[in-house]
Amino acid sequence: MSRIPGGSFLQGSPSWMLDWLERSDQPLPRRWFADEAPRFARTLPAYRIDRHPVTVAEFAEFVRSTGYVTDAERRGFGMLYERRWTEREGVTWRAPAGPGTAVEGRHDHPVVNVSWNDADAYARWAGKRLPTEAEWELAARGHEFRIWPWGDDWNARNANTAEFHAGTLTTLTAWREWWRGIRERDGPMPLTTPVGAFSPAGDSVFGCADMAGNVYEWTATTSHLYGRTADCDPALRSALGRYRVIRGGSWMNFRYQARCTERLHGDPTGWSSFAVGFRCASDDTGPHDRPLGSIPGPGALSW
Repeated sequence: MSRIPGGSFLQGSPSWMLDWLERSDQPLPRRWFADEAPRFARTLPAYRIDRHPVTVAEFAEFVRSTGYVTDAERRGFGMLYERRWTEREGVTWRAPAGPGTAVEGRHDHPVVNVSWNDADAYARWAGKRLPTEAEWELAARGHEFRIWPWGDDWNARNANTAEFHAGTLTTLTAWREWWRGIRERDGPMPLTTPVGAFSPAGDSVFGCADMAGNVYEWTATTSHLYGRTADCDPALRSALGRYRVIRGGSWMNFRYQARCTERLHGDPTGWSSFAVGFRCASDDTGPHDRPLGSIPGPGALSW
């Protein structure tokens, strides 16, 4: 784990970032990003956070040790993207694109198709917890504002995003054409990469890997707005107080969605996706890599 010294910082995006996004050659409206503002002061104590997302091998050890069954396995389906977002039967962490697919050869990749409950269960078994949104952002960008973990200049070779695989993408049409080609060739398998594959160039100032791209990551924080006047998508308001904040961007996203202040929101009552994983955190007290333990039943929270 990486030790984050804590301290004060301004969480969220400055207004010029929203202006820049609106001017940029990207397809999403300003409202998509409006929940990142206004900035506000935060002070955190020192804490620890995993250097990389939890891997398939680490999650498999948890399952072997506890007999844990994920939400997707209980429900019988998971979420992936074909021509649109689709709930497909048999999609689980073991079969990221459904029946006939597997995680062999991907043991050092981040685990996906895990719900908030699954991530919380693993974290408690490991003697850790999920990071808060503020902890995640500070570990990703440091005390000073940075657009991406390494700085303000985009480099597609520093992160596993769609632009690493396809080159510069500026429209949803171009993205869909790229993904259609991948899907027709290989099926809808997530294009995750081994954790730390983009280190050290893509690491944060605290040495945390994969905080831009590879997989989105669950946090412990309940969805909320930074300010009451935020002009965000009305659909987001229905999630406030129920969903959990997701951070980091993924292998399927544009550079603009892999920024340190980008926010998504996910249903913690069982929803999972082939682009979402997690990492763990802990308080800066006691042992930080203690032996893994047993777990009580997973917590139940609402999106």
